[in-house]
Amino acid sequence: MSRIIRIGAILWWSLWAGAVGAQQVFSGLAQVDPALSQITDTRGGLQVVLGLSQGVPYRVYTLADPARLVMDFREVDWRGVDKMVLLNADHALDVRMGAFRPGWSRMVVDLDGPLALISSNVVVNKNSRRAVVTVQLKRSDAESFARLSGAPNDPEWDLPTAAVLPVAPKVRPGDGLLRVVLDPGHGGIDPGAEREGIVEKDLMLTFARELKEELLRSGRFEVVLTREDDSFVSLERRVEIAHAVDAQVLISLHADTAAEGHATGAVVHLLSKTASDEASRKLAERHERDDMLAGVDLTGKDDVVAEVLLDLARLETEPRTQALARSLVEALKTSGAPMNRKPIRAAGFSVLKAADIPSLLLEVGFLSSSRDLKNLRNPDWRAQIAAGIREALQVWVIEDAAASKLVRQ
Repeated sequence: MSRIIRIGAILWWSLWAGAVGAQQVFSGLAQVDPALSQITDTRGGLQVVLGLSQGVPYRVYTLADPARLVMDFREVDWRGVDKMVLLNADHALDVRMGAFRPGWSRMVVDLDGPLALISSNVVVNKNSRRAVVTVQLKRSDAESFARLSGAPNDPEWDLPTAAVLPVAPKVRPGDGLLRVVLDPGHGGIDPGAEREGIVEKDLMLTFARELKEELLRSGRFEVVLTREDDSFVSLERRVEIAHAVDAQVLISLHADTAAEGHATGAVVHLLSKTASDEASRKLAERHERDDMLAGVDLTGKDDVVAEVLLDLARLETEPRTQALARSLVEALKTSGAPMNRKPIRAAGFSVLKAADIPSLLLEVGFLSSSRDLKNLRNPDWRAQIAAGIREALQVWVIEDAAASKLVRQ
């Protein structure tokens, strides 16, 4: 996948240099030409064509679970683009586009299954300087697609490090204030679930702010949000933020929809054992090893050593996380929150993969449930739930401190 991306970048630079000269400096935003832009099916695949008022650097890659095509640009103005007109393909389920941080634009195409990236190229008109970007995908098997998918590690494109965030001394629950990171799900060009004018990213940001105030008012917590506004934050970046502030708990907040429409009530998700093992392996393969465990720089350690250290960290963290989940479920029940018939579940959510931080994903409710939707819209009901979460954390702190002598030091 990274080879294809690099080829795309080389093609772009060579074509542009030949068209307008090596001294060309880009200014202003590239405008999308709807008349020259289309997402269409091809025989056994998909084609994405974007007409732009000028050439801009870009990269293309795919992501799995679910299958998506991602196109990043520096920078494109999407105004005037109607996704209903742009999207004319059975292999593409949906398309989202917009700015996801200053100077950066992104388009995400939801795919109907594994479609491997075959080629990416741009043609620049040497007279008008207008550009046409064309991306080709072809049907693939799930295993090959997953192997080739993933955002590339590229220092010129990736987010900056979290060094600007305050780094606090490491403490255990029970020693002073509990440092909690609240993660409002989705954001920016990723809206999450939507129903009757309610958008998950906005609802969860509102609830995260309300929960933060509830925790701060108790005088027992320090609280950091992974996003303070409607901005896109990658899943890895959310975990990096938790590490940067030395979080003692990470709670990711969501209100999803269920395809079958029958799911109701709050659900607490833990990281599954399979996902935990895979997370250790994937993290051990990364070169940026200084943020994998808080306070431990794994730079220079081979993959086996890094994986063992991650597993050891989870050996301590997993039972503490399970205890937190149980405390949360009991407190939410007491607060009157409707609970799902299976309130604690295990899954492979990326935001839960911090090996050394007890991390939970809380589905506060499901927008696909009329009852849950009514509750989620009610600020008084949300205040009740926030109070329940505060109570759960306070109970867990006491229990965790009492059990700390049994925990690996």
